[in-house]
Amino acid sequence: MEKKNTWETYSSKQLKELEKINAQYRDFLDNGKTERECIDTIVNTIEKSGYRELESLIKEGAALKTGDKVYSVWMNKSIAMFQIGRKPMTEGMNILGAHIDSPRLDVKQNPLYEDGGFAYLDTHYYGGVKKYQWVTIPLAIHGVIVKKDGTCVEINIGENEDDPVFFVSDLLIHLAQEQLEKKAAKVIEGEALDIIVGNKPLLIDKKDKKKDEKEAGKEAGKEAVKAGVLDILKETYDICEEDFVSAELEIVPAGKAREAGFDRSMTLAYGQDDRVCAYTSMQAMLDSDVTDRTMCCILVDKEEIGSVGATGMQSHFFENAVAEVMNLTGEYSELHVRRCLAHSCMLSSDVSSAFDPTYASSFDKKNVAYLGGGMVINKFTGARGKSGSNDANAEYLAHLRHIFDKAEVNFQTAELGKVDLGGGGTIAYILALYGMNVIDSGVAVLNMHAPWEATSKADVYETYRGYKAFVEGASL
Repeated sequence: MEKKNTWETYSSKQLKELEKINAQYRDFLDNGKTERECIDTIVNTIEKSGYRELESLIKEGAALKTGDKVYSVWMNKSIAMFQIGRKPMTEGMNILGAHIDSPRLDVKQNPLYEDGGFAYLDTHYYGGVKKYQWVTIPLAIHGVIVKKDGTCVEINIGENEDDPVFFVSDLLIHLAQEQLEKKAAKVIEGEALDIIVGNKPLLIDKKDKKKDEKEAGKEAGKEAVKAGVLDILKETYDICEEDFVSAELEIVPAGKAREAGFDRSMTLAYGQDDRVCAYTSMQAMLDSDVTDRTMCCILVDKEEIGSVGATGMQSHFFENAVAEVMNLTGEYSELHVRRCLAHSCMLSSDVSSAFDPTYASSFDKKNVAYLGGGMVINKFTGARGKSGSNDANAEYLAHLRHIFDKAEVNFQTAELGKVDLGGGGTIAYILALYGMNVIDSGVAVLNMHAPWEATSKADVYETYRGYKAFVEGASL
């Protein structure tokens, strides 16, 4: 089956809309480099469109009716959005579900140390990464530090032009003979991914204050550089070393999302897996009118490490939110919640691997996504013999084909790569446990899980259009 490149199908009006959507998407990426930042950005955006907080409505004893918009945030890392439809929720919802966590380096709880005249923060990588990709690039620190009195200090260092950045060092090529003989998985060990955060002893800053230089130097002792960093943290954020115990600090690539290519046809940015699908899912909800079925968008944490924990898809957060919403619509019972979930249709909004001609031998060219080919549908994911996958029914696929063709959405079907090379999973199999129809659908990504990933503007636009057509038209 041959299909045109999506760029060939657009009118001038669509091209303008495409550029608008992608400009907003780049802003979303820049403002949301962690789960917490994504949630803050999303809440600020959707409240302007009339969404109200579920918890507040519960306290008010409010009732929900057709057209009402409500959201529920869980632990500042996951969110569920609902727009109430005309039909009872027991007849099912149309659900978009993506994740907002991305591979990164996390700062450990006892991280700060000094060695060889450098101050370091000890890190633990999060998600599937090629560790060698994270050395010698500018890094930023994002996150929160919560002090014992409950005060939450927000940290965002490395994004502004006048901010310092941080980095992981690498061995110079002149001495790397033994290093280069190692396999790629071992060239950079996980324990070598500590970031350099300082090189200046405390006495340099203190020599003119109260004590003379000699006394200050004696006071600083053997860890004067570490002491200098702690002094800066105390003066700037009023935090001490012990506060790292109750901190969530994420190390991410520093810099803004950028247009890529002479033709500006692509976006190069950190965290596009899976924030590209999170953004398009949210925007599709915001731009959709009231429909027969209730529309829902779930954006969750922890997918990159198995969807575990209280903010991952395996928690009961989503099911609890559905129950609370149904209670406010006057439909709640345990049986009604089960019926609602079982009768729902879902697109597991997650990215797919894009064909890379440089590594063509890893892909089946007939069953792979191409940048510029439109929204991607993955009937199944998993590894090797479909292990760990959700495999969608043919009837559901036919229903989706009808929806997308009617809306003139450009889409392509794909697998992650050649059968025996590996694979991956999404949140699809977790929602399928309720008995609902689920399929993976999203944007093709080049350099997936690298510090800088690439997507096609056309694919972002088509995925937005596809998600909008789905929430407005699915009815299986």
